[in-house]
Amino acid sequence: MDHEQETLHSSRAIRLGSHLNGHTSVRATSEPSGSSLCRSILVVGGGIAGITAAIEAAETGYEVFLVEKEAYLGGRVAQLNKYFPKLCPPTCGLEINFQRIRNNRRVHLYTLAEVQSISGGPGNFDVTVTQHSRYVNDRCTGCDKCVAVCPVDRPNAFNFGMDTTKAIYLPHLMAFPLKYVIDGSVCKFQECAKCVEACPYEAIELAMSPQTFRLKVGAIIMATGWKPYEAAKIDNLGFGRYSDVISNMMMERMAAPNGPTQGRIVRPSDGKPAKNVVFVQCAGQRDENHLGYCSGICCLASLKQATYVREQSPDAKVFIFYIDLRAPGTYGFFSQKVQADGQVSTIKGKVAKIIQDPSTRDLIVEAEDILSGEKIRVHADLVVLATGMAASLDEGIPAGVHHDKDHFLLPEESAPGIFAAGCARGPVDVATAAQDATAAALKAMGAIRSHGARVAARVVE
Repeated sequence: MDHEQETLHSSRAIRLGSHLNGHTSVRATSEPSGSSLCRSILVVGGGIAGITAAIEAAETGYEVFLVEKEAYLGGRVAQLNKYFPKLCPPTCGLEINFQRIRNNRRVHLYTLAEVQSISGGPGNFDVTVTQHSRYVNDRCTGCDKCVAVCPVDRPNAFNFGMDTTKAIYLPHLMAFPLKYVIDGSVCKFQECAKCVEACPYEAIELAMSPQTFRLKVGAIIMATGWKPYEAAKIDNLGFGRYSDVISNMMMERMAAPNGPTQGRIVRPSDGKPAKNVVFVQCAGQRDENHLGYCSGICCLASLKQATYVREQSPDAKVFIFYIDLRAPGTYGFFSQKVQADGQVSTIKGKVAKIIQDPSTRDLIVEAEDILSGEKIRVHADLVVLATGMAASLDEGIPAGVHHDKDHFLLPEESAPGIFAAGCARGPVDVATAAQDATAAALKAMGAIRSHGARVAARVVE
């Protein structure tokens, strides 16, 4: 039985109320009998910030309900090839945190789940959650026999559509929980059912239905993360028109060993190694027609990705077009190191357009070199757009949770007892997101304790 299923069955940690109108009420047993105070915390979002907040609170002694809309934990970090500050693969940090979750029965995990509504206040929030169907139960061992017989292909969302999976699939090799999932939008279900026949463990349940339940919690941490800005909206840069124009997150997946090309940086159009690579900074950022703000870390990400190219091809050339080349915090040394590479050229100038040479299929990047005042054209095998970090919660934000005009959360203006962490508040790097999540966990625990003290004071009076 995996950890997610154990959280649903553990009588030590939670007790399930009676089923009323199709809803199940779940309340932490640490709540004193007859008291309105609930000493548990809901964390919404299972990326690096949500995982960190959940672990910090659970290891302090609080019951934590971790709700994630995807079929796996890890968020955007799981999609990276390497991340700062140590430039290690995401499995390095995530696997340690997954072990901490496995070993701590105070963390109750719900994947494929979304918050529908929030009511109440500090010490006594009532949250309605819907958990969508995985169609695979906890007997799944990851044997892959179901995939071998599935006749349906679908775009691989984890790899941004650069390859495909079957309708039944494992989100990625290091997915946690390590359990397959069926895409209900493409599966033929009973018309096919070959996966059911192939599974030796009776792990596939095609009749599985969504479940809606209620959680009683004392505080809420919103750690809903970010999503890449849609590059197709930037009509002058060729994304969607030329297959060799990709986004920075697509570059991360391409460079990752478990990515669509097994780590080889190539032209998607023909699979040839990319020898001339152009990075376009502020693609759809600092632009009133797109994202009006700077995401802060995209320049650093492109410098990092330049090292991916150079490590694979000693003769490769990299061109980085920028408005302002920014390396926040203590990362200036890294920026200087990359720019010292003679094969890496940084050009201050905004790219006007990207076209394709019909004879060679090479991309031609047209831009202005602001420092020299000249218009330049660079031939490229691959163009990487540094698209910005947009808020994930651009719709369906629960009542009581306030946000700015870009849909990033404003915890100081939200209802008492609701806090935000990581990129839910605004674009930050991984290390800052983790630090912010720890702070949010402390605030959530403090809110519960403060409310408990007020309740106790009223009882004494």
